[in-house]
This record gives sequence, C-alpha cells and structure tokens, in this order.
Amino acid sequence: MPIDRRVFLAYGASASLGLFAVGASGRREAVAASVTGGTLRLSRVERFALPLAVPPAMPRSGRNAWRIAAREQAQQMLPPPFGPTRVWCYGASGVDDSFASPAFTIEATRGTPVEITWINELVTPERRFRPHLFAVDPTLHWANPGGRRDTRPTFAATPGPYRGPVPLVTHVHGMAEVDDWSDGYPEAWVLPDAADIPEGFAPVGTWFDFFWTKSGRRDWGPGHATFRYPNSQRPTMLWFHDHVLGLTRLNVYAGLAGFYRLRSDDPADHPTVAGTNAPAVLPDGPYEIPLAIQDRSFNADGSLFYPDARQMFDGYAGPYVPASAVPPIWVPEFFGNVMVVNGRTWPHCNVEPRRYRLRVLNGCNSRVLILRFGDPKVEVWQIGTEGGYLRAPVKLREIRLAPAERVDLVVDFSRLAAGSRVTLRNLGPDGPYQGAADAEPADPRSSGQVMQFRIVRASGPDPTTPPARLVMPAIAPLTAGRERALALVEAMTPAKSGEVPHEAALGIFDPAAGRPAGLTVAHWADPVTENPAVGDTETWAFHNFTADAHPMHVHDVLFQVVDRRALDPATGRPTGPARPPVPEEDGWKDTVTAYPGEVVRVRMTFSKPGQFVWHCHIVEHEDNEMMRPFRIGPEQSGEPQDHGAPKT
Repeated sequence: MPIDRRVFLAYGASASLGLFAVGASGRREAVAASVTGGTLRLSRVERFALPLAVPPAMPRSGRNAWRIAAREQAQQMLPPPFGPTRVWCYGASGVDDSFASPAFTIEATRGTPVEITWINELVTPERRFRPHLFAVDPTLHWANPGGRRDTRPTFAATPGPYRGPVPLVTHVHGMAEVDDWSDGYPEAWVLPDAADIPEGFAPVGTWFDFFWTKSGRRDWGPGHATFRYPNSQRPTMLWFHDHVLGLTRLNVYAGLAGFYRLRSDDPADHPTVAGTNAPAVLPDGPYEIPLAIQDRSFNADGSLFYPDARQMFDGYAGPYVPASAVPPIWVPEFFGNVMVVNGRTWPHCNVEPRRYRLRVLNGCNSRVLILRFGDPKVEVWQIGTEGGYLRAPVKLREIRLAPAERVDLVVDFSRLAAGSRVTLRNLGPDGPYQGAADAEPADPRSSGQVMQFRIVRASGPDPTTPPARLVMPAIAPLTAGRERALALVEAMTPAKSGEVPHEAALGIFDPAAGRPAGLTVAHWADPVTENPAVGDTETWAFHNFTADAHPMHVHDVLFQVVDRRALDPATGRPTGPARPPVPEEDGWKDTVTAYPGEVVRVRMTFSKPGQFVWHCHIVEHEDNEMMRPFRIGPEQSGEPQDHGAPKT
C-alpha cells in the first residue's frame, strides 16, 4: 500500500526518514545515497579469503558463573595485507586469549540459573579511561556521565563530540523472566574503574544504586555488577550486547556483542520423528554453526568507520542543536558497505555434503537482511526463531531477518559435489526496508555478498533427521487479554532541501479517535504508560505510522505474533482482513517487524515484576527516543522518580 505523506504524518511533519521522497507516481524514490563507506577501496579487499571464525565456549569462573569484561584490542577483520582492526570485545576476565568480537559463546542449560559479573575494562594498561572509537553525540537524551546523568543536556552553541569515559551495561537479549536488576536497564550503567575519571563525573547510572540495593548482593562495585539469569525458557539462541542509554548504536558497532546458547536436557523440549516417539537427531558439534551477520565500513588503514557528522547521512549542513532540533552527529540509520560474519569480512566456511544447523543473527545496526543461497540445490528449512522451535518446520527459498531477529536453520548441502562453492547472498536493500517486493536489492559487488561455503569430502554418513519429518514441541496459544494500541512515529525538521529527520519516537494511539487526535507521543523521560500487572496477558498492537519497517523488541517476555492489518490512510485505524503470522514466525519471538502502513499485534504474559523497556531495534532509533520504559506491577519503593526527566 503506498504511503500518503500528507496523511501518515509524524508528530512533527512527514514520516519519511529523509532518504526518500515521494515522486509524482506516489511511490517513494531514493534521493540520497544510503550506504556509508569509509576511505577503504573495496576493490582492495579479497572476497572469501578468511576462514569463518566459530566462537568457542566462554571460559567460566565457577560452576555456573562467569566474569566477563569489555576491553579494547586489535582483531583481524579484513584479510591480509590489511592489519588488525581496533575493536571492543567481551571476554573472560583473566583469560586474555578469550577476548573477541563477537564474543565467545555463553553455554547455559534450561532450569539452571547462572550469574555473570559484567566488568567495564575500557582502560589502558595505565588504568586511564579509553575514549570512544567513534564520535559520541552529546545532544541526545543519553547517559551523560559528565553532566546531569541520563538526561538530554542543553547547550548555548553546537557542541563537539563527547570524549570522556564510556559507560556500559549489558543486556542478554531474549532472556525471559529475568529480574529487572539483571536485565541491563539503560540507566543502570557503570563507567570503567579508571584512575583518571574527571572530577564531577557520575560513576554509575541513575538506576544503578537502586538495583544494587534491590539485588541484595555485596559483589557490585566500581566498574562492575553481577546479574542473575533464570534460564527458565525453552532452549534457543539468545545474544548479549551493550544497552546503555543513547550509546547502544556505537558500543555494539564497536564490537560488544556475543551469543548466549540455552540448551535443554529434557527430551520434551526437542523435536521427535514423525510417526514415532523417537527423538529427532539434529546437526550438532562441528555441524552446528552460529552466524552473526553485521554490516560495517572501514577506512584505508583498516580501522572501522562510522559517520562523525550528520551531514554524511543526507547532506544536511545545519543548523544543528541548539539552533534546530537536528543533532549534529547522530545519523538516523547506518548501512555499511562490507558484510562481516563472526567478526571477519566476507569469510568462507568448509562444509561437507550433508545437513548443517545454522543459528543466524542479524546483528546489523539498521539493515534488514534477505538471505538466499546462490545455488538452488541448497535446501533450507527453518525450525526455530528467537524463542525456540517453531510450531512446524518451514521450507524456505530465502530468509528475511530484521535487526536482532534470529533463526534456527537446517541447511542441506548434500546435493552439492565436493569441490563446489556456493555464496550466501543478501537481497535486502542498501537502505531503509519498506517490505516492498520490488525493492532495489543490495549491491551484488559488496553488501549483496555475505559469505561462501566450500564443499569438502564427507567424513561419514549423515545421521540427522530430515526436517520434513520433524514434529516440534507443542506451543499453546495465549488467551487474549487487554489490548494496547501503540504508535511508531518519526519527527522531521524543515530544511531548505525539504525535511530532515531529527528523531524517531513511540507513543500510544486511540483508534476510535483516529489520527491525529488519537495519537500521543511519549519520550524516554515521560512517565510510564504501559503498566501490566503480574500475571496479565496482553496484546500490544504496534501501529507503524512511518514509511519504513521497524523491528520491535520487548524486554523480559517472549510473545506470539497474532496478526497484521493495513492502516487506513485517512484515519490510521486498522482496516481490511487480518493476516495471520507467516509460518516462519509462528512460534515464540522477542522481536517482530512492524511494516509501514500496518499494525502488527503480538500477545505476551508478564510474570516478573519490575522496570523494563520496549523499543525499536534499529539501534540508531532506540538511541534517539524510540525506546520507552514499561513497568510490570506497582511502582517500587525507592526507585528513581524522575526517570531522567528535567525537574520542574
């Protein structure tokens, strides 16, 4: 359905992200380049030269405990003759060779709680703090450790980038029923325990002390905190990443992410073979491979590139904050021109002609991936999504993944001969995703190539169960409860060239009143508007009033997709028939794609009281107001009262 910009207004002006305009035909047309490259000439980078790195298990510090630090180090991301690239890595504290990006994998078991001490070690050997690898925009509502913390500062003139110590707080994405003090709340960050923290800087975020007290622990302190994870949900592949207020995009881009694999010893948690009660056999060991796919850009010296000025995004040269609402450095979305898998650019992987289990994460900042193998003889079945196994296996030709979404795939290479090679391609666009079938695909010379699989001789027979014969563990549907109508909006600033985006945001919507009267925009600092009771089952309806797709993530719960409907261009109300979830999302999820001009409904049960967040997982968006706190149960005694809002 074409988006009428005169109707689908953000609360400021037009709903476009600024990369597109509406032509005479009513279709959106590209008006600015969306792929941002550094000074590296891609013709100098050999494709498929480096072998795929498969992250091993993260070393433990105890039976069910880890001490995991964040550090800066050099890592070989580009193939020779390029040298190592400076990145930020997670690793086991005290085990120097365990630091990598993405991190080594945390291996956990369902039903066995674990504890992780997260340590901010972004310091030099002399214990001086390390400034950020990239330019930090201090005009956002962000952690702001050098000012009034967790606020949007005010300025008399446009400031330069922040160069102080970097706050961190880690979130295990997809962990259900976790206590709020262990969830990685964006205002519960810590600075590194450095010797040169400037006078007057806050060492911790607004919510850190409250959560420390609530945890009842004695092992929190300068630069670190210990979180507890229940591991109560079905077996699946989660991931962890930094989640600090207003800096997530930069900290994750710098390398702070890793897999968290939750397994189960209970046969009831796993598929069986059709027509029998026998447990199915899935590929494991060397035949189970996690793939974290990210887009990055590089400079000629091999360093990572991320824009350090807003003008690089759409050519807008100002005025900036405070003369306008446009931040001087923040870019609304980022699309790199190099594909990186498990920390290496365009790698290759040797596989036998048999079935493999690929656990795939879209770890991009903004890019939607549409993955397809270059040879149709490769057979692909999806058996799971973020929350575990699907209701039934689904045979796919291509895999669509928005940022933060994961899929559990069984990929069959058995029809390929030893010595053959097949490329995993990306057909998603080099720009904002709108869901259109005729979208311009990624550049086939760069971002359209992901990695290469090389077929080698089989080492033995394949004992695994054909995916078509898998019978999945049952998934009970949730009973409908209260429905909340929520809104996804974007704000634009008038400019000589038309309009430029200055923030994305969320809100609540009254369909009975329609747009614009029924829309109330809420920012991060505004009071909580979503407050389910413990035990409630609710349906959240994400009304996307923007012109691009948004991956929506809700912390602490897993949900089921209910349906999608078109939005009436005149009123914004749902209209027309409801479409059920597509088979490949018919299971438990933690991230759902809200398409432009549509409403998607998801249903979930809230079981753990506390303060959590919901947000868009285009991390540039969540860093600039497209994130909101929500509370399960009553307000907690002693919790911070202003939530970062300016006092009046």
